[in-house]
Amino acid sequence: MTNSDPKPSRSALKGAIIKISRGLAIYQINASPYWFARIRDPISKRNVVRSTKETSRLEARKVAEELFISILQRKGSPKVPREETFGYFAEELVKAEKRRGEIGEINKKLWANTEFYLEHRVWGILEKMDKVAVKSITTVEYNDYMDWVRKKDQTLKPATLNHITSTFSKVMKLARDRGAIVTVPDLPRTRKKDNPRPFFRFYPLVPKEEDEYKLLLEKAQELAAEGRRVRETVITDELYDLILFLTHSFVRPIESELYDLKHKHVSIASEPRSLTLTIADGKTGYRVSSTMPAAVSVYQRIAPRYPDLSGPEDYLFFPQYRNRSSAKRIIQRQFNELLKACDLKQNPVFEYSHSLYSLRHTAICMRLTLSKGKVNIYTLAKNAGTSVNQIERFYARHLPLSAELIKNLQSFGEG
Repeated sequence: MTNSDPKPSRSALKGAIIKISRGLAIYQINASPYWFARIRDPISKRNVVRSTKETSRLEARKVAEELFISILQRKGSPKVPREETFGYFAEELVKAEKRRGEIGEINKKLWANTEFYLEHRVWGILEKMDKVAVKSITTVEYNDYMDWVRKKDQTLKPATLNHITSTFSKVMKLARDRGAIVTVPDLPRTRKKDNPRPFFRFYPLVPKEEDEYKLLLEKAQELAAEGRRVRETVITDELYDLILFLTHSFVRPIESELYDLKHKHVSIASEPRSLTLTIADGKTGYRVSSTMPAAVSVYQRIAPRYPDLSGPEDYLFFPQYRNRSSAKRIIQRQFNELLKACDLKQNPVFEYSHSLYSLRHTAICMRLTLSKGKVNIYTLAKNAGTSVNQIERFYARHLPLSAELIKNLQSFGEG
């Protein structure tokens, strides 16, 4: 610049005006380090200029959007078109998930879960957000909604609150992807305490005489020998085999996993000895899982038990009940009778209740413990249809160190 060059005006633009959305833009001028928001007031039909007090363009955009929202939400603002509302994008999300489920991209039941959190009759998201403009939703509005949810039902656990947050976030992300908003506001999750999953204590975690898993198996054989009646059914050695199978296969005792397994989903592998299970539509979708050797012996006892119900389309356990919900209820009743006989239904020390699911948790804990730290957690997670994060949070961190790891801890090195 030479002495003859005119000095730039302090009110002149520093760079280009950045348009964020219709009626909203940000810009800088030479006189200030801050970004300014230019907002079109829909009532007065005039531009309103406000300083964002931010030097970062990214942060300035966020502030500008909140300033824009505060003006849009004034009394007398025009009605929000349906295609710009939260409710519209919620409907679009459910439709999209349903389509993806039908072609196998995601779990086909996911859309129903999403719809549940959106339309719950007490605290559903759409109850408060249906007609709200997505571009007007900020962290403040989200927090107000979550406070309302907690007041509506004070018994909701952190896990449920986080499912609500996740659903809220999915709608906002879809709105972003469709160009309705630029960024998704921060949606803080609810902090929760990671309680260990209930499992049956086993040796060497406890002394042999306190081995709960061994007691469970022994008592199951006793009840079968006795022919213990539970309502309309009698306990047989099939319950004993089911316990072994769950503990050595990592399968979830739910209708889409254990109760859906048919002979066509099972093959025997010899190297190493195991069953290969095809879980067609489990909790986390399709997976192929390998069992421990003990599950092979269980499977080989199934065909002789049901010689007329061992075809490819027949179920593995309690195949005489084609209605799998009925089979599930019968098995749960028999297992609860077994828990009562063992006095294991409630754990007074750790304050949790046992169920069939405890066998899956026992299976994972056994692999972490009995492998003496050598099991690959990624392989275990993949086989069990879960994640490394879940295993570390709910299993590994709550188990005591093995003798081998303690020796390593106490080591003074060599030399």
